[in-house]
Amino acid sequence: MPPNVRRTTLADIAQRAGVSVATVSKVVNGRGDVAPQTRARVQELLHQHDYLAPVFRHTEALESPTIEVQFQGDLKSYVAKALEGIIDSAAEAGASVVISKASRAPHWARDLVSAGRRALIAVTSVYTAAHLKELARVGLPLVVLDPLHLPDSQVNSVGATNFSGGLAATRHLLSLGHRRVAYLGGPAMAVCNQARMHGYRAAMEAEGAPVPDAYIRPGEFTYETGLLGAAALLELEEPPTAIFTGNDEIALGVIETARARGLRVPEDLSVVGFDDTDLAQMASPPLTTVRQPLREMGGAALRTALRLANGDKVESHHIELATELVVRASTAPPGEEASARK
Repeated sequence: MPPNVRRTTLADIAQRAGVSVATVSKVVNGRGDVAPQTRARVQELLHQHDYLAPVFRHTEALESPTIEVQFQGDLKSYVAKALEGIIDSAAEAGASVVISKASRAPHWARDLVSAGRRALIAVTSVYTAAHLKELARVGLPLVVLDPLHLPDSQVNSVGATNFSGGLAATRHLLSLGHRRVAYLGGPAMAVCNQARMHGYRAAMEAEGAPVPDAYIRPGEFTYETGLLGAAALLELEEPPTAIFTGNDEIALGVIETARARGLRVPEDLSVVGFDDTDLAQMASPPLTTVRQPLREMGGAALRTALRLANGDKVESHHIELATELVVRASTAPPGEEASARK
């Protein structure tokens, strides 16, 4: 705001709305004892005049900052793991966390600031250039956790070594003797999916194992993708003896499709997942998967958000934590029937 421009006050809003300053204060602070029509009129005036509540006036607000955490879609095991890491780290830092679904309502970023949020962590949420501009306009720092799409170079983000994870998973299957290995992944343009797929390709090419076009199938990070994708792969003239999947949910769908077709995992078909959520251990058989350190990623995102909220600089705009292959019971050398199956 230019130095000679006077900031809009509660009294200004009250005068224009024809209500008391106390009523405007109740609207700003989310109190419920205001008539709906009056609340709507006051909120519209607050937005029109770019009013920002002075939420950082008190020492306790600085000592106990509140971070907004938004996610899209269903609260799946993957998201829950990341949220646990965020909440645990917030408790250690003496910060508060508010969890919500991603909103694109008018003035959504300004509403967050008015509600006292010091920073925003986005989990699997997509933010366009317009969203980033809105956040920059109100001065709200953003940290993207495991971005689906490549963020702006100036956007702070936390992810995992997806390429290395894809490489390790495929090398594991190749070391067992598999040569017909397929990749069944998530959205084709998702950054994490591309990295996992390229890791798969790199391992296959280094081994000299063929990668037919039909062996790479994009989809969504869902159980249904596993069901349908595995059915298509197993219908091929030369079906794979092993399938590396983009996440644990897809892997469970693959296992179910194999079971419905009378195939045994891992005797007839080896399956590898990605993430190492609780689903991996509960699967039957327990799932070999690439562990993505979701709790640790959540913690790193929270600590980065707090540093940005305090006006501190961060060493890197993007942090990557190491993945790790966890071998369980869903992978084995290809059996004679699997190798001969067409």
